Amino acid sequence: MTDHAIAVVTDIEGTTTALSFVKDGLFPYARTHLPAYVTTHQTLPEVRSILDETAQLSSKDASDVGALVAQLLTWIDEDRKIAPLKTLQGLIWAEGYAKGELKGHVYPDAAQALQQWHAAGIGLYIYSSGSVASQKLLFGESDQGDLTPLLSSYFDTLTGAKLESRSYDLIAEKIGLPSSKLLFLSDHLGELDAARAAGWHTAWLNRDGQTQSPESPHPAFTDFSTIDPGALTGSPT
Repeated sequence: MTDHAIAVVTDIEGTTTALSFVKDGLFPYARTHLPAYVTTHQTLPEVRSILDETAQLSSKDASDVGALVAQLLTWIDEDRKIAPLKTLQGLIWAEGYAKGELKGHVYPDAAQALQQWHAAGIGLYIYSSGSVASQKLLFGESDQGDLTPLLSSYFDTLTGAKLESRSYDLIAEKIGLPSSKLLFLSDHLGELDAARAAGWHTAWLNRDGQTQSPESPHPAFTDFSTIDPGALTGSPT
C-alpha cells in the first residue's frame, strides 16, 4: 500500500480530537436527530437495510419503525458498538456536516504535525473505533480545514478490536510495512499495549498530564508538537 519508509497510525478520540467533541457533540447530535432522520429517510435502501438488521438483532418486527427507533436509542444510551447503529450515526453526521451544523474538532498541534509529517514523506493513517465513513467526515470537515489529503487510509473495528494485538498485525500487512517501521499514537494505554505486543513503536498522548507508571514502555507526550516519528522508530527521515 505504501512507498513510505515509516508510517504513523493515530487514534482519534483523546489523541487528535477532544473526547468532549465525540461525547458531548457527535453522540448527542445523532441521538437528537435519529427519530426524525429515520422517519424521513426510512424508504431509502440504506436506511431500510439498517432497520432490517436492527430488527434481526433485537427480534423486533421489521415493520414497526417506532419500536426499531426506540431500540436504536436504547443502544445509544447503553453505548453499544453495534453495526447498524454505527452506520446510521454516520449517515446522520454526514447530513449534519453537509448542513454546516457540525464541524470536526482536531487539535491545532495535531493538524500541524500531520502536515509536517506528510511533507516529510511519512505515511499517515487513522485507526479508530468510529467507522471509516465518520473518520473521513471528521477530518474532511474539520475546524483545521480539509485534512484528508494528508491521510493515506483509515481503519476501524472491522479490521479488529483495538485491544487485540492481531488487529495491529493486520494493519501492518495492509499498510505494507514491518511493525518496526510503524508508530501508533493513542491516549489509551490498553491500545498501546496491544500495538506494542505486535512489535509496533508507541507514543502515549497524555494531554491531561496523568502520572505514568514507571514501568510503562510508552513514551508520553502532552501534545503532538514534540513527537518525532523518525526518532521513535529509529528511522531518521
